[in-house]
Amino acid sequence: MKKKIVILGSTGSIGTTSLKIIEKKRKLFNIEILSANKNYKKIYRQIIKFKPRYFIVTNNNIFLKIKKKFKNKKTKILNNYKQISFSKKKIDITIASIPGIAGLEPTINFTKKSKKILLANKESIICGWQIIRKLGKRYKTKIIPIDSEHFSIMKLLENHKVNEIEKIYITASGGPFLNMAKSKFKNIKPSDAIKHPKWSMGKKISVDSSTLMNKILELMEAQKMFPFDLKKYEIIIHPQSLVHAIIKLKNGITKLLYHEPDMTIPISNAIFDSRIDISSYIKKKSKIKNIEFFDPSKKKFPVLKLIPKLNKHVSTPIIINAANEILVDQFLKKKISFTSIFKHLFLVLKDKNYRKYAIYKPTSLRNIYIIDQWARMTVLKIIDRKKRAKH
Repeated sequence: MKKKIVILGSTGSIGTTSLKIIEKKRKLFNIEILSANKNYKKIYRQIIKFKPRYFIVTNNNIFLKIKKKFKNKKTKILNNYKQISFSKKKIDITIASIPGIAGLEPTINFTKKSKKILLANKESIICGWQIIRKLGKRYKTKIIPIDSEHFSIMKLLENHKVNEIEKIYITASGGPFLNMAKSKFKNIKPSDAIKHPKWSMGKKISVDSSTLMNKILELMEAQKMFPFDLKKYEIIIHPQSLVHAIIKLKNGITKLLYHEPDMTIPISNAIFDSRIDISSYIKKKSKIKNIEFFDPSKKKFPVLKLIPKLNKHVSTPIIINAANEILVDQFLKKKISFTSIFKHLFLVLKDKNYRKYAIYKPTSLRNIYIIDQWARMTVLKIIDRKKRAKH
């Protein structure tokens, strides 16, 4: 029997990689739902090629164009997830890869309706893990992280007890500016920051990689998903991007997980429960290469100074995530400089109302959105204040 599959965020890098994997084994899957925001060309092509039962287009203008184009086709074009008619039978696999806080509510809803949910949305884990985890237990949904780092940690921790682990290392490539002098950072343009030396990713996550903010987000994710204290984790630079996580055991043994910097590997292993010959998907199989590791520089990557603050208050991660999302967007729109990203982020944590929102423990989506919106509005006010001060 064919497995029913859903991809939330099908036009992004995770979504398109997932569809390439499914395409190779098309006879095994029925594509029930695809969703996207505003990439008209990719949405159009995916409807023609994959013929999903539903396609959710969240941008209203693009929705109207697509709806008109596919008026009499089998694929139903919808504007939101509430319009979907679900059968009683659960979806076999949902891949949740909508970027940003926009992915949280769909991820929560599909956790209830899926046998297995593959999480690639950092914000869902950082902001809503407690809700997702409870729903996973209640609805007996298997939750698998597919970010290469968290997938690797999960695999490395298999068959080990919590008290056996001494240290967990999250590796970072160092991004495009690893070897650039700090004095040149003020001249970095968005077009420079999105050129990752190893990975093919979306603009937002590429900028996060260039500031090393992606590792702060991954550290917050790891703390939510795996039962270890913050002190157990460490970020290390690994420019080759071949080792994705390392665990050091108390018995003196250190284990690492090595694979090519290609998201096809963790995604396909998660889809097929590791029962897969990867040569069906990846043509190049390189030999084992030389690898190196070294400590990151806090002077070059000031966001690392956030680490001691991550557990200070229960909702600090939500605030950091929201503020960073706005700052990266403003940088990509050329409204702030590259170095302003981390400078403004620290100013949010110094705001007079920060503690009021940071200590608030969210128990619902509404609570999360209140904290998230405060952080977004605060960072926009900081940006505006800085601009006015210059004139």
